[in-house]
This record gives sequence, C-alpha cells and structure tokens, in this order.
Amino acid sequence: MVKFQKSKITNQFLKNFPLILLFISVLNEFDFNYLNLKYFSFNFPFILVFYWSLKKNDSLSYGFIFIAGLFNDAVIGLPIGLSSLSYLLVCGFAAYLRNITLRPDLIKDWLFFLMTICVTNSLIYFLIVVFFKVNLNYLDYVFNIIFTFLLYIVIAYFFDIYQRFVFKKEND
Repeated sequence: MVKFQKSKITNQFLKNFPLILLFISVLNEFDFNYLNLKYFSFNFPFILVFYWSLKKNDSLSYGFIFIAGLFNDAVIGLPIGLSSLSYLLVCGFAAYLRNITLRPDLIKDWLFFLMTICVTNSLIYFLIVVFFKVNLNYLDYVFNIIFTFLLYIVIAYFFDIYQRFVFKKEND
C-alpha cells in the first residue's frame, strides 16, 4: 500500500515537472555572469513554454504560464505583464504550429521557434522602448535570441527523452 502511494506521488511529480521547472526558472533568473561570459544569456522559459505547448499542451496551462510571467516581471524588474504577454505569445505560436503540422519534425519546430522568439522579442523590445522609455542594449537581445535558438534543439532532445520516459510509464 505504501509502495503504491509513493509511486503515485512520484508519477504526479514527474507529470508536473515542466510546471515546477517553469516556476523555478522564472524565480531563479539564472545567468552566467559569474563565469564572466558577458553575452551568454538565454531565455529558458521561452524554450520550456514553446516545447511543452507544442508537444504536450496539457502539461502547462495558460493560467500558470501567465502567473509565471508575472513572477518573472517582479524578479527582473520589468513592467508587470510584459513577460506574461511574451509567454502567451509563444504559446500562441506553438498552438498554431501544433494545429497545422501533420508530421512533427524537430528541425522545422526549431526554425519556427526562431521566428517565434524573433517576433516576440521584437514586440516586447518595442513596448519597452516606446511606451516605458527604458533604454535597452539591442546587442544583448540579439545574443539572447541566438543562444536561446541554439539551445532549443539540445534542450528539446532532453525533453523528448523525458517525455518518452514519463508518459511511457503512464500508458503502461
């Protein structure tokens, strides 16, 4: 009986791990500044939200994604709602790709992800500069887009392995 309960708790944790990872990533806002890598930054929540909205859309609900964006704004110091808007835009692009795709392909998803983060970051950059009069370094945004794009395929590979492991156990 105890073994069954532990297994049930473990399975519930594994199913909710993407959501837990999303909140950890927005509250942590890790950078590699301590390694003196000035331009190495990436947007892990974008990768997480895009992948799980595309592959397993019931893993992250839109409400939790919105709340995670509010937490991210509070941690970073952006105007409240901008990260939520960007995360929901990424969800919208992923939902669109999921609905038009007949045969999933990691490379096509990866290229669509590039377009998604370019459009989303451009919109957020525009809103921050025009409406909130905040000076941002454009070069930092470009490097962030490049590294986020490059890391997507690596992280998606690990998420694929995780998804096969967790949801294979669920179907058994």
